[in-house]
Amino acid sequence: MLTLLSPMATMADVNVEGVRIWPAPDHTRLVLDVADKVDHKVFALSGPSRLVIDLENTALKADFDKLDLSGSPVQRIRSAPRNGNDLRVVLDLKSDIKPRSFQLEPNQQYGHRLVVDLIDEGGLKSRKPSEPTVTENTNGKRDIIVVVDAGHGGEDPGAIGPRGTREKDVVLRMSKTLADLIDAKPGYTAKLTRTGDYYIDLRSRTLLARKHNADLFVSVHADAFRTPQPRGASVFALSQRGATSETARWLAKTENRSDLIGGAGGVSLDGRDDMLAGVLLDLSMTASINSSLGVGDSILGRLGSVAKLHKKGVEQAAFAVLKSPDIPSVLVEAGFISNPKEEQNLSSAWYREKLSQAVFRGIDDYFQKTPPPGTLLAWQKQSGRGDGSVSQYRIRRGDTLSGVARENQTTVSELMQYNGLNDDRVMVGQTIRIPAS
Repeated sequence: MLTLLSPMATMADVNVEGVRIWPAPDHTRLVLDVADKVDHKVFALSGPSRLVIDLENTALKADFDKLDLSGSPVQRIRSAPRNGNDLRVVLDLKSDIKPRSFQLEPNQQYGHRLVVDLIDEGGLKSRKPSEPTVTENTNGKRDIIVVVDAGHGGEDPGAIGPRGTREKDVVLRMSKTLADLIDAKPGYTAKLTRTGDYYIDLRSRTLLARKHNADLFVSVHADAFRTPQPRGASVFALSQRGATSETARWLAKTENRSDLIGGAGGVSLDGRDDMLAGVLLDLSMTASINSSLGVGDSILGRLGSVAKLHKKGVEQAAFAVLKSPDIPSVLVEAGFISNPKEEQNLSSAWYREKLSQAVFRGIDDYFQKTPPPGTLLAWQKQSGRGDGSVSQYRIRRGDTLSGVARENQTTVSELMQYNGLNDDRVMVGQTIRIPAS
């Protein structure tokens, strides 16, 4: 591909100095690093599918050829000067998309940026509620669904530690570890809001939790402060002030009326008058916050045994990502990435595993006491088949029978005998019974 530059282009007020692309399941984000704010227009064309980006008084100093376009709807990027000092960028697309553009102010990592989102409306419309997950040999009882949300992603790096460790990377790795631990326990299923390095807006994260009919939403972050001294893990739930504003927002949005709220609440606002709808939402939100505080306290109790705590109690704040009216939601701050020691710890797979185990044990402690109706854990509790005489473990990638035996304070031979195994080989997804220690 040739980039056409005219002598006039060098007189432009703004340069495009860099470019990045972030493919996600239902959109792709193209980011242009610009020296300053830039006047621009974006429009889509069909037959063939193209997206045109016109930038006024702008010259191209970046190289589009070096972009990896795999996983995106973009086939090729072309550019040329236009009207003397202007720049036209054309994206040849595999299919029609809906464009959206906006500009971002400088942050810790990047300067001024022009962001162009290529939205796959077909992908958005396909977000239908998922069917309940049922584990094998559980008498048809459904799993508890935990949606694990890795904060930030893509163009949003989150906080950055003194050594350059990015929050978005740390929390994605920890979220995947936590999801593996959840999936390994029969009666639980984990869903991740993001599985790669791309950004999901805060509202879409809670919508994904609703799509999966979540029983719990856990958002994983790594805190930062302007000085390096603060340290310790924290757990947050939604504040009452945040709940009040969210109730008003839901009542104001007409489309929310007919939305059957997922999760544990099962509340529908369809056909309700404002007063009744407000009461129903307020009751649902209050129950959700109370459950969030309960599970948050349980997680905090386990975290305190493996890490320093920043605060001894569950904190409350108006985080947008926690504002689901019906799904208990907590935000776990794994530590202060701005603290050099904690940055080093969070960069360690061993430490993230330790934190993830504590978070899951806290989640399991809570649901063993108060399991949602219709779940395997509820059936086990009702029938007296809970954690007493026997527990189960689902083999995950990297597990060995000796490792499982060591973790559960038993022996390989006892596990083999207890499960009728002829040798010590196990397969990913296999469920084995663990005798009480």
